[in-house]
Amino acid sequence: MSGLSQPHLLGIKNITRDDIELIFKTADNFKEVINRPIKKVPSLRDVTIANIFFENSTRTRLSFELAQKRLSADVVNFSASTSSVKKGETLLDTVNNILAMKVDMIVMRHASVGAPHFLAKHIKANIINAGDGTHEHPTQALLDAYSIREKLKAVKGKKVAIIGDILHSRVALSNIFALKKLGAEVLVCGPPTLLPKYIDQLGVNVEWNLLKALEWCDVANVLRIQLERQQIKYFPSLREYSLYYGITKKILDSLKKEIVLMHPGPINRGVELSSDAADSHHSIILDQVENGVAIRMAVMYLLAGAVS
Repeated sequence: MSGLSQPHLLGIKNITRDDIELIFKTADNFKEVINRPIKKVPSLRDVTIANIFFENSTRTRLSFELAQKRLSADVVNFSASTSSVKKGETLLDTVNNILAMKVDMIVMRHASVGAPHFLAKHIKANIINAGDGTHEHPTQALLDAYSIREKLKAVKGKKVAIIGDILHSRVALSNIFALKKLGAEVLVCGPPTLLPKYIDQLGVNVEWNLLKALEWCDVANVLRIQLERQQIKYFPSLREYSLYYGITKKILDSLKKEIVLMHPGPINRGVELSSDAADSHHSIILDQVENGVAIRMAVMYLLAGAVS
């Protein structure tokens, strides 16, 4: 039986607060493992996992693959750019062919919203959503909340500002769901054109002024401008965006309190963050990367049916 309430991780919206706490507790144990001289455990020795990425990825794909190897799983990597998808093969046929090779779990990133949810209805393997279009990116939200918990000792009661391209970000939506389930206050900040129309229905505060958002928050989670998903111009130029919403070390030092700076990557240095801000003592960006491996180990371990 799965250690989680769901057989898949399709989105933060689909899981409970208890699920999140169990993932964090399990990640605590795996974080000890990955900091040992021998960083491997045999927990998923008999499990075969396929990483199926229909969109480009560096951090997420490497993090999942490293987590799988730390758990001793057998790993199959699939890239749509070099596959029969280019010949017209459907998503379901692609996945069924992979499952015919006796794969137990699938980690999937897809440009279409709901693609992992579609698969979950048609196949028996456990599915982890590694990002579906502009919808959700659950493991990123889990590692972000885990990193806040690690740095500030708790998530409940903390004020978290999510700053940047909220409209096109799957990270923003998953973060809002996770932080609210864990009892944090959430504010979104960005140009009005990059805030979704429905945003007030998610129970978050909205602020258009960057300095006011930074003065309010304990944590600033800064998102990049996702130009690859923008079909029209939402602001005059990157230079103007940086002028109004770019965070520098000078701005951070001018605040009346210390805040924590986060970013899911990749950083557009000089746009949403200056280099001196990204590399400052405020930043826990590299801690997020390390925690991503532990969180993904925990998710796969629990979905495989192990009991923490």
